[in-house]
Amino acid sequence: MGNFPDIQSNIGSYVEKFVNLLDESLEGLFDFIFFIASNIINGFEGLLVSLPWWLFILLIFFLGWYFKSVFSGVLYAFFMFLVGTFDLWAEMMMTISVVLTAVLICLVLGIPLGVWMAFSKRFSTIMRPILDAMQTMPSFVYLIPAVFFFGLGNVSAIFATLIYALPPVIRLTELAIRGVDPEVIESAQSFGSSRWQMLKKVQLPQALPTIMAGVNQTTMMALAMVVIASMVGAKGLGEQVLISIQRIDISLGFEAGISIVFLAIIIDRVTSGVAERFQKHRRVK
Repeated sequence: MGNFPDIQSNIGSYVEKFVNLLDESLEGLFDFIFFIASNIINGFEGLLVSLPWWLFILLIFFLGWYFKSVFSGVLYAFFMFLVGTFDLWAEMMMTISVVLTAVLICLVLGIPLGVWMAFSKRFSTIMRPILDAMQTMPSFVYLIPAVFFFGLGNVSAIFATLIYALPPVIRLTELAIRGVDPEVIESAQSFGSSRWQMLKKVQLPQALPTIMAGVNQTTMMALAMVVIASMVGAKGLGEQVLISIQRIDISLGFEAGISIVFLAIIIDRVTSGVAERFQKHRRVK
């Protein structure tokens, strides 16, 4: 028989001890992160819930019209109206709040890290296997440290979503900065530009369309986590999908699922429209 020899390793126990050490030594940091994340989510939700339903639908119409076409604006507004008729309006607001919070934190962390990787080959070499692990590890695994550090709720969902959705914006920011035309950089250097001036006035504007593509991917990946994140207590449309699975409720499952699809379509088209506008603006210049 081809049985494996009786050799055992205890790597998992060492990882567990390390995580316990982090929890004990960085308790204040985790409490601070919990406070910031929960307040951002509550702020977004409070703002969205305070908007009249017709004003939110009108806003969606204008976004679709401005970044795509009048037909797109009408279609997106109709999608939002349908979600309201499903009696899932409050759940949609919560889902949007979680996604916006996750994307905001991803951008605050991801764009500077991508710029740093573009300027430092050593840092890029260190980060690439970490990003590979973040992208290839099964999504459910992220839920374990999220619950351990932050308990059940939306903050755990944000933490798990960050690990899953952060790599695209980091990678594409690095790619965008490295892909700036060397002749443009040499011209800026010849005029005596400092590294900060060159980054601010030359590299970032040139790289913005590619960075926006990274924002688009990060946003879509954050939205893709809403159902998985519901397993750790995240509220919103994902929770309704989970409930429908537990009850084998086809009606609720379809309505919650199609609502997530509507959100995905709108977010994808609007963010890609933003990227296209930056690209056109760059060509005009």
